[in-house]
Amino acid sequence: MKGLIEDVKVKKLNVIPDERGYLMECFRSDWPTFKKFGQAYITMGYPNVVKAWHYHKIQTDNFICIKGNAKVVLCDNRKDSSTYKKINEFFIGEKNPILLTIPNHVWHGFKAIGGKEAVILNCPTELYNYDNPDEYRLPYNAKEIGYDWEIKMG
Repeated sequence: MKGLIEDVKVKKLNVIPDERGYLMECFRSDWPTFKKFGQAYITMGYPNVVKAWHYHKIQTDNFICIKGNAKVVLCDNRKDSSTYKKINEFFIGEKNPILLTIPNHVWHGFKAIGGKEAVILNCPTELYNYDNPDEYRLPYNAKEIGYDWEIKMG
């Protein structure tokens, strides 16, 4: 992908169908994108609801949309990065099965698209710390980022 935010990784996932259904490997410890395993969790978004913005200071996220389709948007928050303030959009899910690796200090959020809910599996590098969460948030319409979540017609 051209113009990718520094350290963001995209891996096309292989869907292996047969007459019974299909199998798709989501995340393997022998892939170059694997750093370490913290935990796995699922987050779900209702159609056209924006779940944004947040970033982590320590954690790297590994997103796979396992049901439906989602628009995932990233904004580089790292002042020393060559892609500082750059925005990337990804359309992931049943129509485009990919693993999206989101480095720390990169703002991210998602919105279910296509009129159905989107279910995202995340395999972050860190355990969630209930007492001191590694999460820093802004509202979805934050002026600091300046991203318009509306559908682009035409």
